[in-house]
Amino acid sequence: MSTCLPSHLRLGVLLALGILILGVGTTPAVAQRLAPSTGNQPLTYIIARTDRLRIELYQEDDLSLIARVDAQGCVNLPLVGEVRVIGRTIIDAQKAVEAAYLEGRFLKNPKATINVEEYAPRDVSVAGYVKNPGRIPLPIESTLTIVEVITRAGGFTDIAKGTEVSITRVLPDGTKMTETVDVDSLIRGKNSVDLKKTAFKLEPGDIIYVPPRLI
Repeated sequence: MSTCLPSHLRLGVLLALGILILGVGTTPAVAQRLAPSTGNQPLTYIIARTDRLRIELYQEDDLSLIARVDAQGCVNLPLVGEVRVIGRTIIDAQKAVEAAYLEGRFLKNPKATINVEEYAPRDVSVAGYVKNPGRIPLPIESTLTIVEVITRAGGFTDIAKGTEVSITRVLPDGTKMTETVDVDSLIRGKNSVDLKKTAFKLEPGDIIYVPPRLI
């Protein structure tokens, strides 16, 4: 018996198989890529100090405004006052704003939308014994590793002490935190590197200093 099918039946079988493959075989990662966008803001962007945000509440025009993230990492909103948004993604910041109005019993079902009107300068400073000291810009949606920053600064000079590179960060309360990283071992891929320090993520405003070796 012939296994050939008329053209219109073959088309129907192919369509059915396509639907089955999409419904059963799509991995979560692929499904996420296929999901509709929630706007023109990068979902993974982390809000930084001095970002200028447009904050809108659905059907509450009097409560919508444009605000800049202050030195403490907050925006000052009508009725609820300061809401901390620094270090949050856009979606998490929207939830924080909604929670503030809900917990304060100002709105029964708040729906917030946040867009970045103006990004804060995103760069780190590299000083000391690198070939091209200065400011290195960070990507909007991500960051750079300490190795990538040193590479963009031209690499170490001949007398640099790459085993004791310091990273200084000013915290929201004004205090400073300094971390020392053995960048030389990171570059060489040595197993003795402190894994906790390799995961240290650079943030805008960080100051990186490469000291000299004692000669």
